[in-house]
Amino acid sequence: MPINDLQELFVNELQDLYDAEKRITKALPKMAKAADSEELSSAFTEHLTQTQEHIVRLERIFESLGEKPGGQKCEGMEGLLEEGREMIDEEGEAAVKDAGLISAAQKVEHYEMAGYGAVRTWAQVLGNDEAADLLQLTLDEEASADKKLTEIAEGLNLEAAGQETGAEEESGRSRPRARQAAGSRKTKSRH
Repeated sequence: MPINDLQELFVNELQDLYDAEKRITKALPKMAKAADSEELSSAFTEHLTQTQEHIVRLERIFESLGEKPGGQKCEGMEGLLEEGREMIDEEGEAAVKDAGLISAAQKVEHYEMAGYGAVRTWAQVLGNDEAADLLQLTLDEEASADKKLTEIAEGLNLEAAGQETGAEEESGRSRPRARQAAGSRKTKSRH
């Protein structure tokens, strides 16, 4: 379908983001379950609640535009979430896997921030202040989620580095106590 003006592009990209958010709501519970770190699992669960609100906001915008939210498949998000599924299925050390889950999640967040930044700007240019405000709110929440993942990663990456390189005593290097920096860990059985 040809896109002939900014309004059509705006609607098209909103539909793309809507499909992306729907896909994310299916992926986040799986990521929360796969995370070994309680802090990371909790962050994924909290972001699921936000993502559900993002969908409600998009539906509100579609209603104000007299448009339907469906009809667009977000191929980019599909690919990013497939990378996340692959990380979920990986075997290995818990902290290393958690570091990989954070990387996958941050790729998703950055994709969303790029998309929401564009449609927010288009809403402003088109004079749709209500949509611009709603989209800015979502953009702010995506940036906050990304920042939280970075903070969690700071501790988990230290722990993952310790697991990758083996015993600290063998290398003769002193490392910070990674487990303390990483926060609490889940105690669950691995199947």
